[in-house]
Amino acid sequence: MKRYQILVAAVIMQMCLGATYSWSIYVHPLRQAAGLMQGTAQLPFTLFYFAFPATMVLAGSFFPRLGPRRCAQLGGLLFGCGWLLASLGHLNFLYTVMGIGVMAGIGAGFAYIVPIATCIHWFPDRKGLVTGVAVAGFGGGAAVVSQIGGFLLDRLDFTPFTTFAVFGAGFLVVVTTAGRFMAYPPGHDAGEHKPLALGRVVAEPAFWLLYTAMFAGLSAGFAVNANLKDLYTGTGLGFGVTAVALFALANAGGRIGWGWFCDRYAPVTMICTNLVAQAAVLLAAPLMLRSGTGLLVFALLTGMNYGGVLVIYAASTARIWGAARVGQIYGWLFSANIPAALAPLAAGYTYDYTGRFYPALAGISLMILLTVALATRWRHRLDAAHRPR
Repeated sequence: MKRYQILVAAVIMQMCLGATYSWSIYVHPLRQAAGLMQGTAQLPFTLFYFAFPATMVLAGSFFPRLGPRRCAQLGGLLFGCGWLLASLGHLNFLYTVMGIGVMAGIGAGFAYIVPIATCIHWFPDRKGLVTGVAVAGFGGGAAVVSQIGGFLLDRLDFTPFTTFAVFGAGFLVVVTTAGRFMAYPPGHDAGEHKPLALGRVVAEPAFWLLYTAMFAGLSAGFAVNANLKDLYTGTGLGFGVTAVALFALANAGGRIGWGWFCDRYAPVTMICTNLVAQAAVLLAAPLMLRSGTGLLVFALLTGMNYGGVLVIYAASTARIWGAARVGQIYGWLFSANIPAALAPLAAGYTYDYTGRFYPALAGISLMILLTVALATRWRHRLDAAHRPR
């Protein structure tokens, strides 16, 4: 029973950590309250996805020494305090940028890897599925947060900064409490597998193929997620907020679904299938975004495909380098979030200067298809690396 308690705590923790996925519901209120441009309003979201993976790179190296419980609780403390700091943005928007973009990003970097690494050890025969379930909360939590945030903003007339304070207090309590449940199975020896040298890992072609593909998939998800509420400019009650929630739910469901398939097919097959599906949806954006219903379908499909990105590469890391090294190597791989975090800014500023999001979406689609061609050309590199260790 203990492993299922840990799995539930992992999902709850990830639901809080994924709150930044609801960022697009704050963009318009922030633009009105602080007089910001579309691109500038994306700075907290973009910096979050710089600080988050950069911290994971460092946290993965000393994660075995800190242990899962300490790492999770430290992350929860920083994450909650970051949102509380962001609530001071009515004094200066820099507080919001530093609070959510930097402090909360660092907190997420410490806490995010804990549920993945811990649950893989408790469910060694279902690495893909349990990874998908463990991180489903990261996507699904945004559905809850977006609905609560939308209610506070639209129905109770809260400012975005007051809303940040409410969430910050809640995250501080919930994440640190859930972190107390994080522990390895009895008999686990943290020193059983020595950490691999960074130079050795990045010298492997398999690492760079995974990194490039993850960057392409993340860029697509970030560009859509951060601007989703503004992709459809027509009239319609609640289409934007509903699309954000639907993206989040599809993101969560996609993680579980793609994770289930990851246990049955080779990494390169899953990677190419996921990327082609996302590119096809982005290229169809002009047709789909003509109506509110089309926006919802677009949110559903992009969210589901994006959910696969956050499980395919974690599961592939476990299958290629072993479950004991997921905390270390996936932390390095996760740094693909840093360059991908520029995608929302690029899409936002493209809209500011052209009045359209599609040029940015089309450019990302082209990059994805080139990545698929590269992965197909060198698929033997991943197939050769795909072996138990």
